[in-house]
Amino acid sequence: MKLIVGLGNPGKKYEKTRHNVGFMVLDYLKKNLSKYNIGSWELSKKFNAEICGCVINNEKIILAKPMTFMNHSGQSIQLIANFYNITPENIIVAHDDKDLILGQLKIQINRGHAGHNGIKSIIEHIKSQNFHRIRVGIASTNENKMKNISKFVLNKFSLFEKRNLEKMIDTATKEILNLV
Repeated sequence: MKLIVGLGNPGKKYEKTRHNVGFMVLDYLKKNLSKYNIGSWELSKKFNAEICGCVINNEKIILAKPMTFMNHSGQSIQLIANFYNITPENIIVAHDDKDLILGQLKIQINRGHAGHNGIKSIIEHIKSQNFHRIRVGIASTNENKMKNISKFVLNKFSLFEKRNLEKMIDTATKEILNLV
């Protein structure tokens, strides 16, 4: 069994912001899994997450978008992992990364949080950093835009940036499918 998680913040206010790239990746991934009869997103109060699932090559796949806000994502992931007995190495997390330029992508396993509060929360709650990370670059080449990081990550993408974003989300989805 695999748990694929996208990090973001719930609510319309954050919907298309840089910090919600993880949610965007999961929404795109879900569309790509339609041939596997993936279910609809359902809000699970038990896990405090929107979840859906399917079976690929006889392996159950659960997609989850924690509704706990970014900095507390680990709470939801811990509940899901414990309930389904999913080990950290079978967890894949897609998230924004301000240290990578928009268009860049890194896949890593068994790494520290590097200042990302969502990842920090996951490590604290599942007591391991031995999970896969799909780090999706959101940084601007214009350093002035990134002076206030809190404000920057909660901004939406420009029209010009959306092209790079779409390509990157497609690539991230392919990488997740390779891991599955």
